[in-house]
Amino acid sequence: MEHAALSSAAAMFRLATWHLVGDPLPRDLPRARLLLRQSTDAGNADAAMMEVALTANGTGAPPDWASARRLLEEAAARDIEIAQKHVNLLSGMDIDAQGYPRRLPPPEKLSDTPLVHSWRNVLTADECAHLATSVLDLLGPSMVVDPRTGQQIAHPVRKSSAAVIGPTRETLPIQAIQRRLSAMTGTSVSAGEPLAILHYAPGQEYLPHVDTLPHEPNQRVMTALIYLNKGYLGGETHFPGIGLTMAGKAGDVLVFTNTQEDGSPDARSRHAGLPVRNGTKWLATRWIRNQPLDIWASRG
Repeated sequence: MEHAALSSAAAMFRLATWHLVGDPLPRDLPRARLLLRQSTDAGNADAAMMEVALTANGTGAPPDWASARRLLEEAAARDIEIAQKHVNLLSGMDIDAQGYPRRLPPPEKLSDTPLVHSWRNVLTADECAHLATSVLDLLGPSMVVDPRTGQQIAHPVRKSSAAVIGPTRETLPIQAIQRRLSAMTGTSVSAGEPLAILHYAPGQEYLPHVDTLPHEPNQRVMTALIYLNKGYLGGETHFPGIGLTMAGKAGDVLVFTNTQEDGSPDARSRHAGLPVRNGTKWLATRWIRNQPLDIWASRG
């Protein structure tokens, strides 16, 4: 009987993922949420954790942080080990009932044009480790956007490994960090692209570039960089046009604008990730759009 229940739970979980991806079944986000609930009730731990993420980020229903927090605590009470770890991580965050920070340290302004701010030690070591390890199984060669086609392609301008934390992997601690970035930048959390995790080995770098996208009406108006580790040399963020170099430490955040007042790309925001000379560098990037972004629509 138990085996049959677990098999049914796994089948419902697979159906849910098919409805999320839109292959081989049509994309149906509310249906996926219903199947995740049924799979969770039948004892599937993966479904339980995915349901927590999608409840908080508003996939298939309006965002509901309070319900997501309750679901996470229920998962922890069922001895789902990863859920208890997430509960513990959240308990160390000074957040309100919607997952936003109650207070933030003041930023340091580094430039007016483009506007560049830094926050020191605004993430804990545990939060940085949670981000860096969240997509270890997905890391692959970093890509850039082809200005002719808008497609992601490999390019020698960018030498690193990268992975994106998609909506199904946005744990509550990660979503709390995204809300922190939203509060720091004065933007809506719904305007942020999924966090990208970057890993630079010795000798790897990101040559000078801008973060704006070609032929894009909903432009990337800001970039937030989270420095996730220490113990490496080099790897500074350098803005050649304004003579600014930032050597971030673990837990630091750098935010800068990418566009001018009229919405056009700002060439002064051109920046580079200098070569790592020793050790490895971990970084999280969140590009922030001018308007809310429908992540599922952008995922095809």
